[in-house]
Amino acid sequence: MKFVAFDLETTGIKPKESMIVEIGAVLFDGDCAVKGYGSLVDPGVPIPPDASAVNGITDDMLRGKPRIADVLAEFAGFCGDLPVVAHNAPFDFKFLLEDINLHRAAAPKGVVLDTLPLARKIFPGLPNYKLGTLVRHFGFPSGTFHRAEEDSAYCGLLFAKMVETLEMRGESCSATDLVRMTGKPEMRFPQFVPEPNQLDLF
Repeated sequence: MKFVAFDLETTGIKPKESMIVEIGAVLFDGDCAVKGYGSLVDPGVPIPPDASAVNGITDDMLRGKPRIADVLAEFAGFCGDLPVVAHNAPFDFKFLLEDINLHRAAAPKGVVLDTLPLARKIFPGLPNYKLGTLVRHFGFPSGTFHRAEEDSAYCGLLFAKMVETLEMRGESCSATDLVRMTGKPEMRFPQFVPEPNQLDLF
């Protein structure tokens, strides 16, 4: 199964008040990471110290980086129409949706899948379902957490483990069935049609 795991780093937790400062994504084919994508994003505002303390991203690192309107098209192109997977996906989905709607930007076309409720269903009985806890539980190679591309890789390994587990149980791993398993509504990004360039004929 091919899919893209993705993650964001932000200036805070509220999409209408906070900004994206990093987008990371990793394309997987089964449990094999094929290629990665990552970009820091200049939010146009100073990054709060508490956010910087979590992700290690500073104002100096963001100075001169592209703005979100420029990064969204690259990210959409990387994801294409594959399923896109994130841990606690509604958080990342709402942030991206805010900017996609604001800029009428290109967006991933595939269904958005959330590894958090899936992990609770497929691997019951764990102490908690934080990404770091799950990574350590399954012994995935790990280093830095709270940077977008690294967390995307961990999320992708987790999702591949879920698919493998379901296949071993003889259960369906279609995107439709996985959405149904979460008990949550399906998430998809809006698709805006690019407006044609207006030629000045007069």
